[in-house]
Parts: sequence; C-alpha cells; structure tokens
Amino acid sequence: MHWGMVIDLRRCVGCHACTIACQNENNLPLALKYCKIFKVGPNGEYPNLTSYNIPIACMHCEEAPCVEGCPTGASHRREDGIIAIDADKCVGCQFCMLVCPYGVRHMNKEAGAVEKCTLCFERLEAGKVTRCVETCQLKARHIGDLDDETGELMRLIRKDNAQPLYKHLGTKPSVYYIMP
Repeated sequence: MHWGMVIDLRRCVGCHACTIACQNENNLPLALKYCKIFKVGPNGEYPNLTSYNIPIACMHCEEAPCVEGCPTGASHRREDGIIAIDADKCVGCQFCMLVCPYGVRHMNKEAGAVEKCTLCFERLEAGKVTRCVETCQLKARHIGDLDDETGELMRLIRKDNAQPLYKHLGTKPSVYYIMP
C-alpha cells in the first residue's frame, strides 16, 4: 500500500472547502492552513484569458528532503508512504521547513514542533477518505493506492496524464495533478 492523491485541476474552482475541512479536522486556527489554494493566471491575451486553481499541501514524497534532513528522525516515511512527524522527537529546528521545496510545513510555536498535512492517516486507517476528498463537491480530489495498477488513482494518472509538481527535483511526490 502506498497512499497517493490525484487532483483534477479542470474541476477545482478554488472554493477553499478542502482548506476549511482540513482546518476543522485538525483543529487549526484560521491563519494556519495545511492545504493552500493558489490561482495560476490569467494566461493568454485579452479577451482569451484562462486561469486555474492549484491546491498545494504535503506531497508525501518518496524521496522526501524533509525526512533526509531531519536530525532527530521526527520526520519519517511510514510504510504506507505517508510522511509523518513525531512531535515528541521534533526539536523545532525547522530544517525540514527549509528543505521542503513545496513550502508546506509550519512551526507550531506552542507545541515547539513542526506540523503539516498528515493525509488524514487516522481516517484512512479507519477505512474513510481524507477530509479534503470527502468535502470536495466537484470531485476534483481522489485518494487511493499508488501500488494498485488497476485502481482508480493509476487509471486517472494514465488516462489524464496526471503529473506531480516539480518532477525535475526528483522527490517523487505521491500527489499528482491533472492539468487543465
């Protein structure tokens, strides 16, 4: 099992429901977001302009710089591919934040530890989908097993040529995007 996600940018309208659901699920303050939505564009020339929205959270990379750079082993890759942080081992040095090419880690000053998207592993272990997938009314998000060649995720990746962000960095993200 290797958890991954496909996000269809043709369907994402930038409503931020995934962001709010994530904040609610993780009891985050309004200012802290594990999933951010960025608008790309407008592109083209008037009157033929286009734009799209791109949600960005932890990419749960197979070759995660945050895991490699963590001096205490607090950042680690679980057997199911999810990158997790053991708050008890985190010393708050923030090196993982520095080396993450996606800028998706946050320092919780109260806890003295770094935090980020957990891919709702507790929900996945209970047989549920992540909150962001559950909340997306336009079905732009899909969660599944990247090791299952016949599963929905691999079918979407092949059918729609879904690609990870910053593929050239060699981090092998577990989140893929279907481009508009």
